[in-house]
Amino acid sequence: MKTILFSVSLLCLSITVQSQDLLDQYVSDFDYEARKAMKVSNEELLELLINKDAILLDIRFEEEQKAWSMPYAVLMPLPELPGRYTELDKNMAIVTACPHKDRAIMAMMYLKSKGYKVKYLQDGLLGLAEYLKGDKALEFIKKLD
Repeated sequence: MKTILFSVSLLCLSITVQSQDLLDQYVSDFDYEARKAMKVSNEELLELLINKDAILLDIRFEEEQKAWSMPYAVLMPLPELPGRYTELDKNMAIVTACPHKDRAIMAMMYLKSKGYKVKYLQDGLLGLAEYLKGDKALEFIKKLD
């Protein structure tokens, strides 16, 4: 947890004044409802993807993405995010994800500072892979197409 907070702190230092104002407002207004609203469960994510109401943003390192994939995700490694975030549709909800959630939280805060509607996947991609086994995977892929 200390690593996440330190990483988010370092990331915040490089944000522009306008972005800083957005982040300041978000942190100042942060409460229990905001804490709940920043997370998405596996079930909620699948529903959002099926309804085309969100983009799953896979921010893992390129080597991780090559080793195993989530074919319905947009691939954008975290180190590339500052140079590529404008490729994302600001009108869509974005769910950031990595194997656990440390980098997903960093990406969420970065995108939030840029004015995006963003949450992070609460159980991470490993949790999603565990959830999407057997019949659940079959049902999801059928509905996604």
